[in-house]
Amino acid sequence: MPNESSVFEIIPQGGVTTPQGFIAGAVSTGIKTYGQEPFYDLGVILSNSPCTVAGVFTRNQVKGSSVIHNQNLLKNGHGGKAIFANSGNANVATGEQGFIDTNNIAQLTAKKFNLRPDDVWIASTGVIGRVLPMNQIQTGIESLNLEDNGGNSFAQAIMTTDTRSKEIAIRFLIDEQSYYIGACAKGSGMIHPNLATMLAFITTDIAVDSQWLQQTLEKVVNKTFNMLDIDMDTSTSDTVLILSNGAAENIPINENHEAAPIFCEALEFVTTYLTKELARDGEGAETLIELYVSGASQESDAKSAARTVVSSPLVKTMITGKDPNWGRLIAAIGRSDALVEQDKVSISIEGHLILDQGTPTDINLQVVIDAMYTNELKIHIDLGLGNYSSTAWGCDLTSEYVRINGEYTT
Repeated sequence: MPNESSVFEIIPQGGVTTPQGFIAGAVSTGIKTYGQEPFYDLGVILSNSPCTVAGVFTRNQVKGSSVIHNQNLLKNGHGGKAIFANSGNANVATGEQGFIDTNNIAQLTAKKFNLRPDDVWIASTGVIGRVLPMNQIQTGIESLNLEDNGGNSFAQAIMTTDTRSKEIAIRFLIDEQSYYIGACAKGSGMIHPNLATMLAFITTDIAVDSQWLQQTLEKVVNKTFNMLDIDMDTSTSDTVLILSNGAAENIPINENHEAAPIFCEALEFVTTYLTKELARDGEGAETLIELYVSGASQESDAKSAARTVVSSPLVKTMITGKDPNWGRLIAAIGRSDALVEQDKVSISIEGHLILDQGTPTDINLQVVIDAMYTNELKIHIDLGLGNYSSTAWGCDLTSEYVRINGEYTT
């Protein structure tokens, strides 16, 4: 990734309304009764002009009504102008009523903001198997006020067990013209993404070719959000959406545009930042894990090894206990789909080499233990077989995770 100070300027307090032409807002409706006050649980992002939209979604075979709604919009080539989101209720496994309610949300939002129903993309997150309280939702939509600085309240409205909102906006230059990407995400548990993650919404004022935007989003998500694990559970509501409204009035970027590489880097910078924030705020988490695998014989091997290790409950608890038990690391890569030759594997924890080409080093383990007392732990595994690498992110597993999920609906 490029150095943020020299390429991308992070905008203080930036978010989804930082790019030109976007406004947002949120309200409290009573759908969500937990978390931090003021309990925002319903919000909307709105563009003042039509957007190109790209999206990726959960591969869980059980999908929320909102996910299916969005997939249909994408399949039919729709753009859009708005994202509606609610927390506290996922609208999953609610039968035909779930689809009726999703369609009603699109119509209510369209009426409120003078849109067409197919301009509205929808995301719901929270408890599975409960019908949406549509009276509360209708009242909430009707009372919404959207503002230039409403991105933070929207980011709070999508939170469930999150302890804080996750937001970022960046500015970067192409031919001396400024462009912006803003984003927010939510997620602390049920995070083992396949094609997407929890909820993540990205806005940009750059004009981007529709087909290329979809391809780029998929590519970037596979390098960032899809390399994240909290608890090996894939949500039924996972959604990543990007809205490009072209307010910057540039020639639309496609694969042949000279600005294509910098746009890809900017989008990856934003999604990497959010991926790390999601891992850092995993349910009950105390330590962010950044796991780098190098020396793989092919890219898929690097990804498989990294993701397998970072999702291992034994690795997670090893980090919780500050136990440099590298046997758990090598065992995890051994059960991944990667090609592994144990006499070529090297492992370092926080820069301390503990396994050198299959042979344990004579390092003082107390030094490694002391180094593990950090809120962002780095592990490097070199497979010694090739030139491919990948990074995955996760968090430790604590007793607080058990408490949170043992009491989730009660």
